Amino acid sequence: MQFFDSFLRCYGWEGAALAAAILLTLGVQLYYYVLVYGRIPSYRNNRRPALREAEPPVSVIVPLFSEDSSFVEERLPLILAQNYPSFEVVIVYVGQDNDFYADLEHLRQSFPQIATTKIHLDPRFPISRKMALNVGIKSAHNECLIFTSTDACPQTDRWLSLMAKGFVRGDVVIGYCGVEYRKGLAGYLMRTWRMMHAADWLARAVRRRPYRGTLHNMGFTKSLYFGVNGFNCLNMNIGEDDLFLQRIMTRDNVSVVLSPRATLREKTWGGAGWWMNRLRYYGSAAQFYPRAVKNFLEWELYSRALFFATVVCALCVMPFEYKIAAAALLAARYVTVAVEVRRLARRLGERAVAGRYFLYDLIGPLWALWLGVLLLRKDERVWR
Repeated sequence: MQFFDSFLRCYGWEGAALAAAILLTLGVQLYYYVLVYGRIPSYRNNRRPALREAEPPVSVIVPLFSEDSSFVEERLPLILAQNYPSFEVVIVYVGQDNDFYADLEHLRQSFPQIATTKIHLDPRFPISRKMALNVGIKSAHNECLIFTSTDACPQTDRWLSLMAKGFVRGDVVIGYCGVEYRKGLAGYLMRTWRMMHAADWLARAVRRRPYRGTLHNMGFTKSLYFGVNGFNCLNMNIGEDDLFLQRIMTRDNVSVVLSPRATLREKTWGGAGWWMNRLRYYGSAAQFYPRAVKNFLEWELYSRALFFATVVCALCVMPFEYKIAAAALLAARYVTVAVEVRRLARRLGERAVAGRYFLYDLIGPLWALWLGVLLLRKDERVWR
């Protein structure tokens, strides 16, 4: 009490309120980075009870919406080369090129694990990813399904075996997919944004409060899919990796596969503008998330922005010793964050993230504000 009275005499109620705001927001930040994100590097999925005795045969379903020769020549061979004894790759081609589809079917002579199916593309009746996945699910011969995209590339030949092992302890399996390594600030920010936003849903999943996965690296069983009569939100072209998973996920049926060997990399097709356009498109589903999930996502972002704002205010207007204390708290937060981000990046197979993390740390709230403004306008591409 004596300390508080002395503090009031020196800095007034304004200084006390500013100090309280700094300490409160710092506490929220430390809670997220130490207690929430900090659980990801030490998580072990094998502590969950087993549902199956052995790794099951799996079907990898890949929707193909164009005559993507680079996928067939570069990324498909990496899927076929996976070190797993029993799997098939179901390619759902949506298009009009009969010659391209004939080439896909011809691949079966060399790779018998390939299964192909075709949906004729009619401009009058657009085909969504959900429709393509539904056809792939019905065509698959196995109960356990792994979903990926033509833009995602396995980093090792152990990816499929680790994801399939996840089915031993859950009917829903979620993994991580990063962004390909590119030079420059934009490439770094895209990779870091993907990692830290994946940390949100991975952290919730390891705490048995799952709410989403990633369409590049996830899986579930046929029984779960048909048990809820397939995908929901059919008036939207998005939502299969979040709004649908929220229907089938429970506290006890989700396996989280966390390993650098199970990481995929998504190919990028542009810079910051392309990335923001993509975030706006897929981010349109967030408005339908449960309130608890929205609160979880917003508290970290808002507390970070408020912490920086209050520290800057203290550095600008408060006495010298107050400035030293504020700067010390800022430094302590950043050291803690950098250590935890390095641990997280190592577990997810990312590299060269922690050293420049202060850039993302500062730009992130502004980036999120810009995205929020973009999301105020309805994206017509989302709706059918």
